Amino acid sequence: MRILLTNDDGVNAGGLKVLERIARQISDDIWIVAPTEEQSGAGHSLTLSRPIRLRKLGERRFCVSGTPTDSVMMAIAHIMKDTPPDLILSGVNRGANLGEDCTYSGTVSAAMEGALAGIPAIALSQCYAREGMGDTVPFAAAEAWAARALAPLLAEPLAPKTLVNINFPALPPAEVKGIRLVRQGIRDYGRLQIVQRTDPRGYDYFWFGLGPTVETPGHQTDLEAIADGYVSVTPLHLDLTHEPSLERLAAVYA
Repeated sequence: MRILLTNDDGVNAGGLKVLERIARQISDDIWIVAPTEEQSGAGHSLTLSRPIRLRKLGERRFCVSGTPTDSVMMAIAHIMKDTPPDLILSGVNRGANLGEDCTYSGTVSAAMEGALAGIPAIALSQCYAREGMGDTVPFAAAEAWAARALAPLLAEPLAPKTLVNINFPALPPAEVKGIRLVRQGIRDYGRLQIVQRTDPRGYDYFWFGLGPTVETPGHQTDLEAIADGYVSVTPLHLDLTHEPSLERLAAVYA
């Protein structure tokens, strides 16, 4: 199996090294094409206003001066055009990609690009316990539990134009309770936190925080699974059409 690895934390990120070790449990045919620098929050953006630089770092290892989407496109359409990947793994992201994070996440968007190309794609993210951890974020849960989370997904073909989003809780591996297949959750956007501070020159600046989880009966979302100490596995699809509204509005445009 030929596997393409990418991420949004950059080609030198610790999580990408973890992902490579995870991938080598599956195959030795590993290719890495990742952004040159961190692109967290880049979403599904594509670079159109400046040229893209491609650099070869080693055998089957490249970096791209652009977004995660650029990296996947470069891999599929240029670097690996004659030998396309059988699987794309994106991550392991430093930090959660839960709920509406999926719309902002470069990690998830790299997997989306793979799904658009018809290639099975999975995003993996490691939650962490507190802010300010930087490069000290532990990936032990992801490294210990990834093979178990991936195995069922590799055994069965994914539906066309879908991807899977996996998150690992901020716990030592032995304390992880298991794996839950769950829906994408949502946070209370009305209670989004904006922290205002002042720099040494007297100018204000702001940090965006996250609102609390909107709880559901049975804790059946990714946000709740992680809070409960489980690995969350969430299938996503690229068709954003809201079917009930399509049916409801049909009469209006008849």
